[in-house]
Amino acid sequence: MLETLIIFLVGITPPLLSVFAMRKAEDRARIRLQAAREIPIMRIPSPPAIPADRHYVEGVGEVTGDITCLYNARSAYLRCALNPEGPCETCRQYEPRESF
Repeated sequence: MLETLIIFLVGITPPLLSVFAMRKAEDRARIRLQAAREIPIMRIPSPPAIPADRHYVEGVGEVTGDITCLYNARSAYLRCALNPEGPCETCRQYEPRESF
């Protein structure tokens, strides 16, 4: 009789542990799902404003700043190495380019 009871307990233990583990996993998943629902909606930032002194130059492409300056980077994003944020009108390092 005692031997039968021990065999029964040993046989029923793994399924009971499995059910216990599944319940714990379901509880953790439910808590994580509730936490995910509470995340605030983030707004997508607007793109940066296009500079007023950006223009198209044939053979070069989009250029920002004064293309006649020797230090112009010939880039749509960067004016020059000396004054990258501009403006070109008040730049003290302006030197005219001899050829384009």
